[in-house]
Amino acid sequence: QAQLVESGGGLVQAGGSLRLSCTASGRTFSTYIMVGWFRQAPGKEREFVADISWSGGSTYYAESVKGRFTISRDFAKNKVYLQMNSLKPEDTAVYYCAASRKFRATEKADFGSWGQGTQVTVSS
Repeated sequence: QAQLVESGGGLVQAGGSLRLSCTASGRTFSTYIMVGWFRQAPGKEREFVADISWSGGSTYYAESVKGRFTISRDFAKNKVYLQMNSLKPEDTAVYYCAASRKFRATEKADFGSWGQGTQVTVSS
């Protein structure tokens, strides 16, 4: 399995923006079908945020982030991004990059590779 590394988290005020990045160390994302983002807030289950088909570019989003977050990928840099706009305090969580060999995967169990996570904190 590839080692996934996230970056870009931080502290931002409500209404602000952040862009998270994920790269696969030692392996290209082309060995996976889907690459995505999950998040976990304190005391809550890890939940799906968004994912993208690495080859075809199809994207899928949780209802809670539709219209505010955009997932994209860069073949040349072997990276996946999560652009987060209009952030809300309820978006505060540790965000995890994950990769799956299942098309349209949105369940945690379908993702076999995970990063260590990056903290996103949105202040009100």
